[in-house]
Amino acid sequence: MLPWRTEDHSSARPVDLGNLPARREGRALKRWRYVGVFGPERMLCVGLAHVGGVPQAWWAVWDRGAGSLRERTIFARPRAIVRFGHGPGRVTVRDRDVRIDLELDEGRGVETVCPHGGGTGWIWTRKQAGIAARGSVRLGERAFAVDGLAVVDDTAGYHARHTAWRWSAGVGRTADGQVAGWNLVSGVNDPPHDSERTVWLDGAPREAGPCTFADDLSAVRTADGGDLAFRAEATRERHDELLLVRSDYRQPFGTFSGVLPGGAGLAEGFGVMEDHRARW
Repeated sequence: MLPWRTEDHSSARPVDLGNLPARREGRALKRWRYVGVFGPERMLCVGLAHVGGVPQAWWAVWDRGAGSLRERTIFARPRAIVRFGHGPGRVTVRDRDVRIDLELDEGRGVETVCPHGGGTGWIWTRKQAGIAARGSVRLGERAFAVDGLAVVDDTAGYHARHTAWRWSAGVGRTADGQVAGWNLVSGVNDPPHDSERTVWLDGAPREAGPCTFADDLSAVRTADGGDLAFRAEATRERHDELLLVRSDYRQPFGTFSGVLPGGAGLAEGFGVMEDHRARW
């Protein structure tokens, strides 16, 4: 029965991820991995997606001190540039003069499977936030070490032909010193209960209540007391019109302040907001 959610992985996943058909009831399979590492000096993200079997990859680095955003989205041979694997929690990017090497302290995360778009369509996702990340980044002649907190989004499923969602993912520390991470969403995987909405405090997950985003992504509020203000600093944005796919999104990096779902106050918070509309 859906929706389904597990934090302790004591119940069997209701779908088989090992052999997913390319199409189901006319819907193309979509799957991706997104890794974000966010902190007071720099923020970065790396991703690889397949929509109907067509891959694309992306990376972005926002240097807050320098006020510099470098980013690229790759459609030609993306898996030669962005790679996940070659060891647990490994992320590598080799793109011209850009080199990114990350190692993540991954766990089993929070998994959900939720119905979507009517019929038998569903979306599986596994979310992690507030996990340790370390490594290095080289942008031409500039190089720096990475030692911070990360979020990971693994998703696969049969989204509706027209899908729209808003998403917030971030990390930081609470006023009493706990490591915080969060994943908040509306539009997908967002039933009142057994959703993907989650807050982690010192690694312990807790489901968050339904949420509402400001149209300009300046805030997100939840039914269980969450009230986060967001200050955008640099924005990834694309508007792609391909043969069978249209994708419009904006995803700003920035800082968060306020109260997390459940009532913990943030001392500092870093991460992203996203507004995404797709026809796929």
